[in-house]
Amino acid sequence: MNEDIRETIHSLEYDEYYAGLDEKTKVKYDYVEMVIKTQYVVNKKFVKNLEGTEFYEARVSVGNNEHRTIIFAIESLSFMESKRVLFLNSFLKKDTKQYKREIETARHILKKYM
Repeated sequence: MNEDIRETIHSLEYDEYYAGLDEKTKVKYDYVEMVIKTQYVVNKKFVKNLEGTEFYEARVSVGNNEHRTIIFAIESLSFMESKRVLFLNSFLKKDTKQYKREIETARHILKKYM
């Protein structure tokens, strides 16, 4: 097992969403989190910048379901340079219009941690 490069911190909102997932989906979530923790450069398949925001999204695909977790690089503007990331909120992606609301939720959660 690789030594962790990055620490991941979970918000209460993230933990509540994760707790409600089925086992197959949790396994995928755990895999994506392991990739985030152990790789400097993470493929866009797993983590992508949310353009026009300070956030990134962790991407989990299970069958036709696309789950997204909004994450924040704590001590750097760049996810790749950050040693600590905060998992803010997760959602099942239905459409692109949903992002605006989820980003606002992420900002609200982030205020509690900063």
